[in-house]
Amino acid sequence: MAELIRIYEENPNAREIQRVVGILKQGGLVIYPTDTVYGLGCDITNSKALERIARIKGVKLAKANFSFICADLSNLSDYVKQLENTTFKLLKRALPGPFTFILQGNNNLPRDFKKKKTVGIRVPDNNIAQALVRGLGNPIVSTSIYDEDELLEYTTDPELIYEKWENLVDVVIDGGYGDNTASTVVDLTEGEPRVVRQGKGDLEEIL
Repeated sequence: MAELIRIYEENPNAREIQRVVGILKQGGLVIYPTDTVYGLGCDITNSKALERIARIKGVKLAKANFSFICADLSNLSDYVKQLENTTFKLLKRALPGPFTFILQGNNNLPRDFKKKKTVGIRVPDNNIAQALVRGLGNPIVSTSIYDEDELLEYTTDPELIYEKWENLVDVVIDGGYGDNTASTVVDLTEGEPRVVRQGKGDLEEIL
């Protein structure tokens, strides 16, 4: 049964962050807030945890389109091919922010993602998400919490999220109410930016 841990986004408690990081390092699954909807995440290097998320989402891990949650742009070269200057400048303008950018992966991707040619990179404008990644020392692999209710596609209330997910994950972070609009997904693999999914972020504002 999952723990429900309250962390304040304005000033995340370092001890609570380290508690969650410890659970991630042991292969735990964490539901956490971002600058858009709540996400379900795990340590990018833990194969068993990745398999658990894939099972929950009902997809094969090799075909799953999970995002890599980073704390900033400093680790990009670990996972993506060298970026053109214009692309990097676009990322710097947009991130941290409510965007997921699809980029070409390189040969250093963790073994569970070796067959993928592209990766989705995300740097949420949320202190809790950034603190978790910094504490872990590498990206969190993440997917949005999906709600079957068509009227409210993404669950926003952490206590309701906890009720629904307490037997599937190890920790739910209550970071306050989440948004119900997901990130805007932008494909940067073919030069010109192309919006794949319109969400919270407005690409026109950063071009």
